[in-house]
Amino acid sequence: MKSKLFGQSGLRVSELCLGTMGFGTEWKWGADKELSKNIFDAYANAGGNFLDTANRYTEGTSEKYLGDFIASDRDHFVLATKYSLRDRAGDLNFVGNHRKNMMRSVQESLKRLDTDFIDVLWVHAWDGWTPAEEIMKGLEDLVSRGMVHYIGVSDTPAWVVSQANTLAQFRGWSQFVGLQIEYSLIQRTVEAELMPMAKAFGMTVTPWAPLAGGALTGKYLKGDKGRLGETSVRLGERSVLITKKVVEIAERLGVTASQVAINWTRQHKGQSVIPIVGATKVAQVEDVLGCLNFELPVDLMNELNEISKIELPFPQKFFTEPGVLDVLYGGVKDQMTL
Repeated sequence: MKSKLFGQSGLRVSELCLGTMGFGTEWKWGADKELSKNIFDAYANAGGNFLDTANRYTEGTSEKYLGDFIASDRDHFVLATKYSLRDRAGDLNFVGNHRKNMMRSVQESLKRLDTDFIDVLWVHAWDGWTPAEEIMKGLEDLVSRGMVHYIGVSDTPAWVVSQANTLAQFRGWSQFVGLQIEYSLIQRTVEAELMPMAKAFGMTVTPWAPLAGGALTGKYLKGDKGRLGETSVRLGERSVLITKKVVEIAERLGVTASQVAINWTRQHKGQSVIPIVGATKVAQVEDVLGCLNFELPVDLMNELNEISKIELPFPQKFFTEPGVLDVLYGGVKDQMTL
């Protein structure tokens, strides 16, 4: 596995990130400690060093497992965890983006991970209440104390991320270098605002659910609904058409559907994208690792882009209209090389 720089930082991370939401069985699914270790070993033995967890995952068990797994070689691994989601129901001071919850949550994560520092701390989701200045100052304090090395943001509107990073830039504080969002062939709406915003700030995008909850593996075409349920958008008519195309291309290339779907997210020229791949079986992580052995040809990328295309909202769609192109670029936009 090759390495990449993480956003506009010098941090070296592997080109696939291991998601560990399924490390633990507290949520009535997932992997016990022995199986989690086998999954971890399969990823690490392939050269992977980038690990993604969160305070909420399996009620803290995911962090505890990872702390044990990396203890003997802590500095080799890039450990990313998150704060924002609740650690106690019914108490607003145990949930959200505010400084009090941030400091409490990070301290508890450090204890579960049995480490002195977190390599990447993600803001897990925007709560809509906490001012950007409070969040960024709190994160800067964590960085200046050595408790956190880098920061990222997940599941947050593009305008909020832009505001926060611009504020941090002018204050001389640490900026978000990573953006974590749902992104797959089935979920492409982030291409309107979030993906271009990340590119503009030089942020690495780490898509979660790049296989759309398993839908893009093709297994649900056989009638298995798994944890998705009958009403999931990932099982709708559009999703089925996309999945059938993924399976068809996989058969043509002699690879698996998972590998095709993962490579579609990876192959964004000019933009840093590192998919988060989760697994509750060793065979699943071994399958995904096979995506590193090939690239999708341009013509097949085009086929996938076409069948999964979305209608862009205003103003993105507005800027594609012929009349707008004419008056905005004088009818000669194609003469410009960027």
